[in-house]
Amino acid sequence: MNGRARLLWRLLGLLRPWWGWMALGMLLALVSTLAGIGLLTLSGWFIASMAIAGAGGVALNYFTPAALIRGFAILRSGGRYLERLVTHEATLRALGGLRIWLFARLLPLAPARTGVLRDAELFSRLRADIDGLEHLYLAVLVPLAVALAALPLVVILQAFYLWPVALLTLLLALLAGVLLPWWAWHRGEVPGARTIEQAAALRAAAADALQGAAELALYGGEAMLAARIAGLTADQQDARATLDGLQARAGALVPLAAQLAAAGSVLLGSAALRAGALAAPDLALLALLALAAFEAIAPLPEALAQLGATLTAAARVFALADASPAVTDANPPLPLPARGDLALRDVHLRYAEAAPWALEGVDLDLPQGHRVALLGPSGAGKSSVVAALLRLYPIQHGRITLGGCPLAACRGDDVRAAIAVVEQRTHIFNASLLDNLLLARPDASAAMVEAAVTAAQLDGFVAGLPEGYDTWLGEAGARLSGGEARRVAIARALLADRPILVLDEPTEGLDAVTAQRLYAALAPRVQGRSVLVITHRLGGLGGLVDTVAVMESGRVRRCAPAAAYPAASGSGIPEA
Repeated sequence: MNGRARLLWRLLGLLRPWWGWMALGMLLALVSTLAGIGLLTLSGWFIASMAIAGAGGVALNYFTPAALIRGFAILRSGGRYLERLVTHEATLRALGGLRIWLFARLLPLAPARTGVLRDAELFSRLRADIDGLEHLYLAVLVPLAVALAALPLVVILQAFYLWPVALLTLLLALLAGVLLPWWAWHRGEVPGARTIEQAAALRAAAADALQGAAELALYGGEAMLAARIAGLTADQQDARATLDGLQARAGALVPLAAQLAAAGSVLLGSAALRAGALAAPDLALLALLALAAFEAIAPLPEALAQLGATLTAAARVFALADASPAVTDANPPLPLPARGDLALRDVHLRYAEAAPWALEGVDLDLPQGHRVALLGPSGAGKSSVVAALLRLYPIQHGRITLGGCPLAACRGDDVRAAIAVVEQRTHIFNASLLDNLLLARPDASAAMVEAAVTAAQLDGFVAGLPEGYDTWLGEAGARLSGGEARRVAIARALLADRPILVLDEPTEGLDAVTAQRLYAALAPRVQGRSVLVITHRLGGLGGLVDTVAVMESGRVRRCAPAAAYPAASGSGIPEA
């Protein structure tokens, strides 16, 4: 089985939960198609029969065929309507389920495996590539099922009247329904894949243009990026034009085959008519039946020309879903111990094999209830300590323990549930202030929210908001300054009320006075918790931390009581 066949088979396996809806949609499509074929052929037979009966003065029962024609018309219209409802319901259910499936596969990969992909690329695979998979059911499986079921019925009915006509219809149907789609599939595989790839590249380039608009304007890079987008657009349009031309040629050949089948049926039927082997109204029935049979075949060449794009989208989805997590849980995992003493011993961490060490032999202790400031310049490895503690990235050497139990032996989710973190690059959700706070603790009372907001020195800011806690913060906290966003994150972490609190550059974006007030307000709130404050300045930390550890070049170089650093009550960075 080649790669494309394996992709197709795997994709069909993923669609298995919705096969009931899909089968119902296929059945309705078959019913409406057969009703359309019956309507055309029976109408032709009826008109011819009435004309002959009228010319010969012969009585004819027209009630039964007239009722059948009306029935076919109603069945075709109603069946087509129900088919659209059911097939689109099946498609939407399947796409929703596939998005949930992919998102569930992405969660264990973040951030170590997904960090190398841009946001636009992740969004493209989660949305656009999943959307591209709808083509498989709506445009391939449904027409294919209808053609496979309807064509034999048409051929059998024709053979009942005149087998040479049935044979001619079968040969032309195989040409239009098998050889032509096979040709369209193979010719459309490359341009179809290109349309998907270029569309993904265009989305990434557009995201870069929007996110970096200020820098592009500042350095005059608009023309360069515009030229790149224009080039990608031209490549995509070229691939699209190739695919459209292929579909147009294939689409034109199917009606040609249908006309040949109808003309051949007339020629063969005329000979049978002259020989007395066929009634005159039956000649009209056979010709129209041959013409109508190709209604079931017509969608196949165009559909299979697009199959290459669908399988390319599937390959992109599976490539992401099949990536193995950088950090895996032990099987079976150990429960977290009651004692919360954290200890790092000779911890080494780097983000790629060829990358330099971010941590190179870190030794650090954070006893339960103790508060440590981790001090150092940018690039010293302070934030990498947090990444290692949270088990977001694997450590290549060394050992981290919690209460004497190795973190590697515990479930990553359990470890992260014990640690509240204010990250250096905190994310504010496009929601209200209250929604952003309750994310940490959905059952928090109003008093608990107020206490956390006050400790984070955010109460004055909330009082000035037009709608208070219901104020919408915008995408990525667009309505907040950097310092305000940081304090929202601190309030959220305090509200989580976890035994270990990690503050990564908590006063970034705050003036010195606000920073000291924040530290003073935090001190009583963190009593009894283990606290790790990551910072590059000590100003005002004296009342919050017990110990100061100084990092340089991925190592802890010195560790001493906070009282040994006069800067802890003022500002500045001590010499390492």
